Amino acid sequence: MKKMMCLLLGMAATEVFGQSIFTYKLGSIEVHMLVENTGAGRPQVLLGADDALKQRYLKPGFQSSTNTFLIKAPGRIVLVDTGFGGAVFDSMKKLGVSPGDVDAVLLTHLHGDHIGGLSKDGKALFSKALVFLAEAERDYWTRVNINAGAVAALAPYSGRIRTFNPARLGAALTELVPGISAIAAFGHTPGHTAFLLQSGNARLLIWGDVMHVQDIQFPRPDISVSYDSDPAMAAETRKRMLEYAVRNNIPVAGMHLVFPAIGTVQAAEDGYRFIPAK
Repeated sequence: MKKMMCLLLGMAATEVFGQSIFTYKLGSIEVHMLVENTGAGRPQVLLGADDALKQRYLKPGFQSSTNTFLIKAPGRIVLVDTGFGGAVFDSMKKLGVSPGDVDAVLLTHLHGDHIGGLSKDGKALFSKALVFLAEAERDYWTRVNINAGAVAALAPYSGRIRTFNPARLGAALTELVPGISAIAAFGHTPGHTAFLLQSGNARLLIWGDVMHVQDIQFPRPDISVSYDSDPAMAAETRKRMLEYAVRNNIPVAGMHLVFPAIGTVQAAEDGYRFIPAK
């Protein structure tokens, strides 16, 4: 039955490399989830969650991850975020991909755990890649609330940066590269962006940092974290993304979901539950 459902949806989860890489087939596309690191979760970052809620939803020793996504599509290789710039390169090597093979880097936002692998010692680590990020995100961190790390990470890509304005949920989408469109997911940061992948009839929503502590934020999407620049907006975005995924039967993937970090969402009581891909 599982295999039949995968075929009907045009996708299938296939390979696991230890606990560092999870490969997911999406039509003619291979999506490789790459674990940058995994460690103990931090319940203290939750906003509006009292001890009773934490005890109800969080298991002792629960984990948190940082992930990136490598997309192998016919004629192109795309990386969504670069993590801290550590394990991502080892994982790419295991998959037979060098940084020079990457055609495009799509950035969900400009926090350090998403852009740490863009450059080193003032040099671009992806020698030919175009870098795509939301105009509002770039402007906020490089012109309004200047972040030296973001400025330094982007500097070696001068002339290869492509900014865009992501579409709101429900609006017509425009492809950034073939098969990948951008959706506004503001709240975590001013220009935070999710990416919708499509191959044939199969789709996958890589939603970036819409969620950080999945055990509590799926059933209680109203709870945000201290990392969110606008916690109220982040909560509204999370609710809309979850409802959109359920209504349209679109699997989701996240930079801070734990392995395999890809799966389906189901409505449950007043919130949602996550079913990891296998």
